[in-house]
Amino acid sequence: MEHEFTPKISLVLKKHFGSSASDVFNASPIIQYINLKTISASRGSKARSSFANLYAIYVLIEDYIKGNYHKKRSYSRYEGARFSELFKRQRELPFGSRLQNHALNHRMNQEFRKCFPQVDMIPILRVVDTKRYWINEKLLDIKIGRKRYNLAEAIIEIIDEYIKTKQKSFKGFIKTCEQLLQIDKKPTEEVRKFVAGLLEPYIDARIFEIVSYSILKYFYHDQIVYFGFDLDNLEESPLILYKTGRTNANDGGIDFVMRPLGRFFQVTESLDVRKYFLDIDKIERYPISFVIKSEESVKALEIKLRKGAQRQYSVKAIVNKYMSCIEEIINIPILKERFDLAVKQGNLSDILNEIIRQSKVEFNIDDSNES
Repeated sequence: MEHEFTPKISLVLKKHFGSSASDVFNASPIIQYINLKTISASRGSKARSSFANLYAIYVLIEDYIKGNYHKKRSYSRYEGARFSELFKRQRELPFGSRLQNHALNHRMNQEFRKCFPQVDMIPILRVVDTKRYWINEKLLDIKIGRKRYNLAEAIIEIIDEYIKTKQKSFKGFIKTCEQLLQIDKKPTEEVRKFVAGLLEPYIDARIFEIVSYSILKYFYHDQIVYFGFDLDNLEESPLILYKTGRTNANDGGIDFVMRPLGRFFQVTESLDVRKYFLDIDKIERYPISFVIKSEESVKALEIKLRKGAQRQYSVKAIVNKYMSCIEEIINIPILKERFDLAVKQGNLSDILNEIIRQSKVEFNIDDSNES
């Protein structure tokens, strides 16, 4: 597969291997895997980045080079890298501060096998008892004809180039938001179109979650409910929507929480009913609203979820119980309607500011580091 980042991979390979670059690419499953995982490089901040699996490779090869094993043939005697050190290093890398341990432990190997079922090697080797890890040197040290090539330094450089490209894309997104804020104090059609354009099915899941939160926050913020222990002592309480943490966080299926009603919201792009019911089970079947990255009608989505539930459970009472836990379905058309209403109420700048703030947190962009 060739995409917009592939020529950069080719340039790095030519730098390291000269006229053999093309042969190296064709002979190396791990280079081809990295090529697959860097497809989002030039697709802006909206595309999936695949940092978890790439960084699992990166930190192990970095450790491999640190021991100078790319120049000496003694890696088989190496005691292995400590998991704690690899995990710490992953989180030090750009966009890596919230990465989990799944890629290092099994996810990267599983995906590699799916992509290359004909390859009988896996990239990451480990001993669970000792928590020691190795990169599979057989994938790094390849033989073409009579000549051997070690790919370690080239792979590090390729992933570094990918990081730079993604940083540029993410910072460009933030810069665009900030520039649009300066256009005019009044909401403009250009700004409105920009934000509305972030509500599309192809948008990166993290961006979609951030934009959804920002819109819903200002959709609810001026709605008032009344609470009290008796009718003569009721207090006004505005609805406040809170984001529970970063996207893809291990938060038990809760992305947003609304006070004082105690409503839970989960953002998803999947129509796999098992995922919905898992989220419901994790919160003891407490009612939850789903924000779904889909342009299908709410009715169509409900039908699909019910059919999925019926396939999974043969008992009607169980199906009805799970379906009753879905408090509300909010799809892309509803988000756009609520966004338009918020714009009419004069909240466009607030929504854009919230998107900027949440994006900077999500993508680890520090104002002090930007020139």
